[in-house]
Amino acid sequence: MANVSIDGDNLIVEIEGLDKLWALKSRLVIPLANVRGATADPGISREAKGLRAPGTHFPGVITAGTFHIDGERVFWDVHDATKAVVIELADERYARLVVEVSDPRATVALIERATAVS
Repeated sequence: MANVSIDGDNLIVEIEGLDKLWALKSRLVIPLANVRGATADPGISREAKGLRAPGTHFPGVITAGTFHIDGERVFWDVHDATKAVVIELADERYARLVVEVSDPRATVALIERATAVS
């Protein structure tokens, strides 16, 4: 699971627990100017992930780490797809972040408020 917060002009994604090991990341810092939006998307887990490099993927259990698909890099950290949020980015290492959060609606609202102001 991930904790998503706003700190000044940055979106902070903190990877929690053992997911740091599975995703090979503990924290992502993205300038809000590069965040294009966010959606709660429980169906995303059924989509193709692409090539894992580096990361972990056990279908139905966990998808975590960096995946390459259609010429883009996508960061995943999802166990429970019903809590998945997709954060669209521009001009960043990743095209999208797909992360599990405790409250998808609240996370999407937080990102929408923050990007509307920036």
